Amino acid sequence: MGVRLLWFRRDLRLGDNPALHAAAGTGAPGIGGGEAGTVLPVFVVDPVLWGAAGPARRAHLARSLRALDADVRKGGGKQGLVVRYGDPAAEIPRLAAEVGVEQVHVAADFGPYGRKRDDAVEQALGRVPFVRTGSPYAVAPGGVVKGDGTPYRVFTPFLGAWADHGWRRPLPAPDGVEWTGGRGAALPDEPASGVPHLPAAGERAAYGQWADFRDGDGLADYAERRDRPDLPGSSRLSVHLKFGEIHPRTILAEIDAQATGAAKFRAELAWREFYADVLWHRPESGRDYLDARFKAMPYDEGLGAEEEFEAWQEGRTGFPFVDAGMRQLLAEGWMHNRVRMVVASFLVKDLHQEWTRGAAHFMHRLADGDLASNSHGWQWVAGCGTDAAPYFRVFNPVTQGRKFDPDGDYVRKYVPELRGIAGAAVHEPWKLKDGLPKGYPERIVDHAEEREVALARYAAMREGR
Repeated sequence: MGVRLLWFRRDLRLGDNPALHAAAGTGAPGIGGGEAGTVLPVFVVDPVLWGAAGPARRAHLARSLRALDADVRKGGGKQGLVVRYGDPAAEIPRLAAEVGVEQVHVAADFGPYGRKRDDAVEQALGRVPFVRTGSPYAVAPGGVVKGDGTPYRVFTPFLGAWADHGWRRPLPAPDGVEWTGGRGAALPDEPASGVPHLPAAGERAAYGQWADFRDGDGLADYAERRDRPDLPGSSRLSVHLKFGEIHPRTILAEIDAQATGAAKFRAELAWREFYADVLWHRPESGRDYLDARFKAMPYDEGLGAEEEFEAWQEGRTGFPFVDAGMRQLLAEGWMHNRVRMVVASFLVKDLHQEWTRGAAHFMHRLADGDLASNSHGWQWVAGCGTDAAPYFRVFNPVTQGRKFDPDGDYVRKYVPELRGIAGAAVHEPWKLKDGLPKGYPERIVDHAEEREVALARYAAMREGR
């Protein structure tokens, strides 16, 4: 019985892990057959990815790896997870040679960096087969195309085709895996400072979060509450999906189609897969404009622009709904999706800063930072991405706050200077008869004026002026 190396990446779980079944030779439905093998569980701390991650993402990954290591040990792996540090194109072939593995198994990576990295590893392995089984998605990117074979650029028709395509049922964790070990290093430590308050990590925590959302009021009330950051209406599964602690197939298989919010929640999962599909077809769009015309849009520069960018980063804009969102990001490594759109619009269309700056800040701070969802979400707001999201849609931070945080509870939670203001008045503290509360800043811009500036620049860009 030969040794198969299972290289974990964005699939930090044992349940519904097709690559694990393929490595163990369980003959699970939909997985290629073969003789049973001994499995060497491996994770490589890649300096390219580790270096780009901020404290929240590093901390969650470190905790998730500890949870996975414990699960492997409970399953009979006496040594647990084998950890290596360095370039995977060097570390995986080196470990494979040391142990004498007959195959290397992974879940396919569809991101721009991951594809290049995996090709380099496969080439470096030489005659050792590099076997890709499964992916982090219900439908792998590239799996849904239009009738003429071209990719979708609009979400609604993609959603229909994605649902019609369907997906396999989730697989249980295989029984009786023969785990083996190899020479490795210690699990990565969490950052010593700057770590925000994070949810529990690992497969059990992920499934527990999903079960609480599914069985409580979360799924039933999702359509009505998902846009309300003052209410617990979000599933908070994004970080677990990011690291593959739960697979979307598991979630989709357990959604009660009769639940009031089921259709809307399924559509939100599809958005994640849509953006991954767009990135697969247009890998440059992870860092660059999907619609290249917008490269001609002028943006503010200089000392004043830098000071405004820092105020935005730190939640000191003088607009309470924006400031609450940015402070939530600093405190939790996460931000409610409705608020993400509002703060993104404020940066691009009120402060006239390039969307790439905001996307980079989010990727550094978010525990759930995902290149496809983050970059294309920002481009949707900036008007240069997918779907009918015109540039002239400019979110009013006061109107948005009053609509989606009607009693001001969200703002008061994250902006302590404003906790003495009752009700919706917290969204316009400059109207208080006694003036702004001590410590809270004046508005750094006039929204109405900056909206007109943004629209004028958009018109000039379209006309080629």
